[in-house]
Amino acid sequence: MDLLASIRRNSLGLGIFAVLTAGLIATIHLVTEQTIKDNVIAAQVAAFNEILPPDLYDNDLTQSTAMIPADPLLGSTEPSKIYIARKDGDVSAIIFDTIAPGGYNGSLGLLVAIDKNGVVTGTRVISQQETPGLGDKVDIKKSKWILGFNNRSIGNPDLAGWNVKKDGGVFDQFTGATITPRAVVKGVRHTLIYFNKHKDSLLAR
Repeated sequence: MDLLASIRRNSLGLGIFAVLTAGLIATIHLVTEQTIKDNVIAAQVAAFNEILPPDLYDNDLTQSTAMIPADPLLGSTEPSKIYIARKDGDVSAIIFDTIAPGGYNGSLGLLVAIDKNGVVTGTRVISQQETPGLGDKVDIKKSKWILGFNNRSIGNPDLAGWNVKKDGGVFDQFTGATITPRAVVKGVRHTLIYFNKHKDSLLAR
């Protein structure tokens, strides 16, 4: 009888402990979930403000999005997300979440901001697995190379110029690492071509 009573007491204690633990975990999740979401949004806004001057838009970019059909120019077989910047209600720029295939260690994720006139206001590499000290110089934290796309467009330079210098273009490559900058230049060039091809529908959103 004493053994059965002891088992019951231990079982009850374990049950209470399990309930309290589950409740604590649920409470922590509820408390931190919104904080995590807020931090993600803050990081997005900071990235947007790096590539798109704040005076070009007055809307909440995190809430002004759309999905566009898959297109080889955007480097993916899946639909791509765009962020639509507006000024006084009119579309002033589009930020593309696009892919640059062909990096040394795989594809690179890009954010490319293009204003309504087809001019790049900024570009950032947001995901990459390139070799440290070589290909990873496309990252703004490693070098200023990515700033070379600012104020560029199709026509500045012409399409032939939209290559690294080794291929006859105007963009620098890195010593010992041509593949990665070549992929990024191609990705930005293709994004611009896509914008110009679909400009009317994009600006009519």
